[in-house]
Amino acid sequence: MYKKFFGLKENPFNVNPDPRFLFQTSEIQEALACLTYGVERRRGFVLLTGEVGTGKTTLLNKLLEGLREARVATAFIFNPRLSANQFLHFMLGDFGISCESHMKSQILLVLNQWLLERYRAGETALLIVDEAQNLSLEVLEEIRLLTNLETATEKLLQIVLSGQPELETLINQTALRQLRQRITLRCRMVPLSLEETQGYISERLRIAGAEGEPVFNSDAIEVVFRYSRGIPRVINLLCDHSLITAYAEAQKPVLAGTVEAVAREFELDDQQGAALPSREAVEPPSQLVGSFQNLGQIMDRMRKGN
Repeated sequence: MYKKFFGLKENPFNVNPDPRFLFQTSEIQEALACLTYGVERRRGFVLLTGEVGTGKTTLLNKLLEGLREARVATAFIFNPRLSANQFLHFMLGDFGISCESHMKSQILLVLNQWLLERYRAGETALLIVDEAQNLSLEVLEEIRLLTNLETATEKLLQIVLSGQPELETLINQTALRQLRQRITLRCRMVPLSLEETQGYISERLRIAGAEGEPVFNSDAIEVVFRYSRGIPRVINLLCDHSLITAYAEAQKPVLAGTVEAVAREFELDDQQGAALPSREAVEPPSQLVGSFQNLGQIMDRMRKGN
């Protein structure tokens, strides 16, 4: 609707987790390097957490995009509200593994044989579970048992659990202490700063074809940040509807007042972000399991064989 008016080729603020639009802050680059390292080095369990709308699924899609070139077989479970048996069948189906039996013992035998064949061929298998904070204790225990599929030296199945901060609370339960002990790497997504929000909006507009004059003025971007608290999903919501409103009013660039009106329409002025942690309150990367400050360079050296 507004694309021609603003000189765009596509919608820059689509809510779909398109990896092309992943804005790579230093924290996101570090999280992506951590995930890639965990999969490629067969570290077993990796945990990715972040508030609602911080871009976890987009980051996972970016990870998958990079792993396709490395011949990594993947299964992506996006609906965790499954029984243990449904979970196993969904996983096998997404891996493309055929198994007619509904007996868990047979399912695991077929999976183990398939994983061994991939291992002997020098290939890796990755299971990603999104929205993992909604998993039942039964399914989480089943996932833990999958890590028992291994050789004497390496895990046959790499697993990424992704979810909201409640996932960390969940796995800290005493009943899940064995699973918690098997998590080798942890990554966190955090809200964007004002400067990063400016870069995020500019980059998405650039990818969508924006050229020349700014689409949002600087005051409007500051208002976007104030109401979104740096949460990408809310930034997309505010920017998309502000563009629609500005188009309807033949307004170019988008002004702060337009963003204010959209924020009020979606009732963001009082409630949005009230419970979000500050960037300073998030555990710094150096305190996570492992040190990833220079992991991008490390991964480059590994791929070159140094």
